[in-house]
Amino acid sequence: MQVPHVFALILGVILVCSLFTYVIPSGSYEREQVEIKGTTRNVVVPGSYQEIPKHYSLDGIFLDKKVDGKAQPTSVHGFLSAVPRGMEKASGIIFFIFVIGGVFGILQRIGVITAAIQAIIDRFGERGPFLTVLVMVLLSIGGSTMGMGEEFIPLVPIFVLIAEKLGYDRVFGMAVVILSAQVGFAAATTNPFTVVIAQGIAEVKLYSGWWFRLIFYAVIMSITVIYLLRYGARVKRDPQASLVHGIDAEIAEIQTVAFTARHSVIILACILLFVGILAGVIHYHWDFAQMGGGFFLMGLVAAAVAGLSANEAARAFVKGMEEMVVAALVVGFARGIEIVLTNSQIMDTVIHYASSGLSGLPKYVAVQGMLLFQTLLNFLIPSGSGQAAVTMPLMAPLADVLEISRQTAVFAFQCGDGFSNLIIPTSGILMSMLSLAHIPFERWLRFMIPLFLIFLGTSAAFLVLAVVIGFS
Repeated sequence: MQVPHVFALILGVILVCSLFTYVIPSGSYEREQVEIKGTTRNVVVPGSYQEIPKHYSLDGIFLDKKVDGKAQPTSVHGFLSAVPRGMEKASGIIFFIFVIGGVFGILQRIGVITAAIQAIIDRFGERGPFLTVLVMVLLSIGGSTMGMGEEFIPLVPIFVLIAEKLGYDRVFGMAVVILSAQVGFAAATTNPFTVVIAQGIAEVKLYSGWWFRLIFYAVIMSITVIYLLRYGARVKRDPQASLVHGIDAEIAEIQTVAFTARHSVIILACILLFVGILAGVIHYHWDFAQMGGGFFLMGLVAAAVAGLSANEAARAFVKGMEEMVVAALVVGFARGIEIVLTNSQIMDTVIHYASSGLSGLPKYVAVQGMLLFQTLLNFLIPSGSGQAAVTMPLMAPLADVLEISRQTAVFAFQCGDGFSNLIIPTSGILMSMLSLAHIPFERWLRFMIPLFLIFLGTSAAFLVLAVVIGFS
């Protein structure tokens, strides 16, 4: 069976969602603006949901036709324009990915990446597990504390090369990056894009409850590292055990390049600039364009230190961007799903009926329902901050009714939102990384589903514990 291309897969999901807009009732909540740590968010007003009648017409099947006071199912034209509109809405992250791809193209042209990889292999050639644990802990801290994810996309080709040189496979190399980032993101301690926003909306003291989430982070990361190392050991013993065995991929060979003092200067400059970018994100709330400017400066500095001419640097930059085409555009394709659901006004309907169904359940069951609800909803809203803005105004008062702490409702949100990013085709980060690593989505699911179920089970156990101890 031939695995569909990632674009074909997402387009199929958009088509299915478009058909659902004809049968799922439309409706909407009122929104209000709430300021959280200097950032204004549009959040739903609990109890304000109202169903909106649909307008059906023959010409509306083919062309968008707005009628005051009514919602319209997705037309053929709406389906066809969902991807372009998704590209437009996701333009910030798309161009950010292109920029960092161009910068890594310059670094690759200079030879600094190749030399650094070779130095790592020479030093850790016999200690692959130690290197894996070290890298995963460092990357996961970035995801847990600062919500880093997109920033790690360019690391995938590098770690795929390192993994194959160390006797592992492409799945192992990509997993080192994405599991670290997304597990850290889910087991968040101070993640500003999930925990802080959710706590602000739920009117919980910001950064409170960190000790409980820190214990959860330690447990879940230990499970992740053990799972990945066991897979890597199987592949190393028997290469045919690899989930991508027999699937050809154009992965560049690493050429032996001597590590020089100039390489050291370039790497040091890149690290300092990267720290500066992180400082801009944390303290000045930089967006993707501003982060892209920081990476662009990184490329200019690297080219200047290496002595590249303007033409050589430009050609390397373009080549780097070319390698990111699928990884960047897949984000816009995935955003098309949200466009269809939002324009047809069925997103709020799904949220309304799901949240209403939890209100009559015992608290130990309801808290698991919150986890399941947030997990499934992430397929439709693959944005931590966006999902928090939509669901937490409903989950917080619901937690009060169920005699569950609002802190527990926040914890259910972060687990449901975070871990599902590792399996849903609407996650731009996941699909971008799969494209770069040349791993079919179906093969990745074979690797990820068992671990994902372990994540859900562990999250459910911690939620029961949170209810028992009155986590607040």
